[in-house]
Amino acid sequence: MDIFAVPPVLDATLPDKWIDADPSVFRENFERKSFEVSHHLASHPLFQLPQLMDLAERTLRTRPSDLYYDMGDVAPGQKWKDTNRAFSPLKALDKLEESDAWFIFRSTQKDPAYAELYRHAVAEIKDMVGGDIDSKISKEDIIIFVTSPKRVAAYHIDRECNFILQIHGEKDLYVFDREDRQILPEVEIERFWAMDNNAPNYRPELQDRAWAYKLAPGNGVHVPVNCPHWLKNGDNVSVTLSVNFQFVDSMRADIYRANHYLRKLGINPSPPGRSAVRDRVKAMAYSTASAARRAARSALQRGR
Repeated sequence: MDIFAVPPVLDATLPDKWIDADPSVFRENFERKSFEVSHHLASHPLFQLPQLMDLAERTLRTRPSDLYYDMGDVAPGQKWKDTNRAFSPLKALDKLEESDAWFIFRSTQKDPAYAELYRHAVAEIKDMVGGDIDSKISKEDIIIFVTSPKRVAAYHIDRECNFILQIHGEKDLYVFDREDRQILPEVEIERFWAMDNNAPNYRPELQDRAWAYKLAPGNGVHVPVNCPHWLKNGDNVSVTLSVNFQFVDSMRADIYRANHYLRKLGINPSPPGRSAVRDRVKAMAYSTASAARRAARSALQRGR
């Protein structure tokens, strides 16, 4: 059966409530550790293949940098890179069963057809989080992932807090504890925030420490910032929606960046949270130095 077969009648109306989770579990674990949720978007027409093909065409025409794809046999520990692009993106999407492809539709909310979905999704999650969450968020985004059968999304960490919601197909998601320093050493976090998205290293001998989730249409998982994770698609084409947030709190990131440069000077810096005074000094020093570098670059550009 074609998982992208469009039903005779398409109802594009969003349900009044489309995500379900235990409120106490949600508030207790949000942005702390992973947990499962359920949702009611699996049959929504915007995630059917014809609509995704239209979205790909519009994105390539108006926002080409927001459509990423690559092809190939990827291992969990492989670093992020373009593995292969034997087909054009539209042909690879049309041949998903055989192209071994992975697509990322970034900032899908910029497409008018998906704007209401974005507003609804973000508003509902914020309502479930509660409190003054708006003041803590610097960026909101929805991303659609489309992957070929058995394709792997390699081990990585994100700057965003994610809700990974499965729409079509099945896949396995493995999430690790970001506080386990055997899994994610301080030096790798520092390098990630300072300069290198590929800094975290997959350690197969520690795979049994991961929380394993089976993603299927109608369920999903919350993945906090910097929690290492990787995914393997089942023997099926997969569509996944990510609703994610970046937070205003730049201080912790700046401390990691400062520690990265201190380590390069031969100093073994203390991680964030050990001393509030040291943390403030590091964050301020890095912020000041960064502002000075930007000013110097701007002055050089004006002088050309």
